[in-house]
Amino acid sequence: MNIEISIIEKIIWSGIAATGFAILFNVPKRLLISVFSIGAIAGFIKFTLLLNETGIIFSTLLAASFVGFSSIPIARYKHTSPFVVSIPSIIPMIPGYFGYKTLLGIMKLAMSKNTTLEGEILMSVLHNGLNMTFVLASISIGVSLPWLLFREKGLKKIKLTDNENLI
Repeated sequence: MNIEISIIEKIIWSGIAATGFAILFNVPKRLLISVFSIGAIAGFIKFTLLLNETGIIFSTLLAASFVGFSSIPIARYKHTSPFVVSIPSIIPMIPGYFGYKTLLGIMKLAMSKNTTLEGEILMSVLHNGLNMTFVLASISIGVSLPWLLFREKGLKKIKLTDNENLI
């Protein structure tokens, strides 16, 4: 019973956070319910997978992919850009905890005078920093996945000529 209440609470807070970012970014009022819904469902996907002992990186990738794929039809229906719907919905998934622990560990490492604890602190910084990096990468990949798969000029059709650069 407590697990269901905890998941429902996280779903609601994910939707509220997404809506808050939408308001902060001046998203039109007609899109707020859509942003809330996508944020809440993405929170449901992420936290349900975490509850089933799926890793944070993979669960974030699946939730971000849901946001990316669902923002396209909603944006077409509401006559707006998919980024207006997807960006506020995905921001609550940014790993602030891992970033905080990484910076806190770096500060401890800089101020440490005990050399025996430095290895443990360094491993903690490395662990949290890599988790943060991979969660951010999975968010980026998940949100951009529908654009990579379904845009008019697909990846297979892109050819660089001699005078064209990627930059």
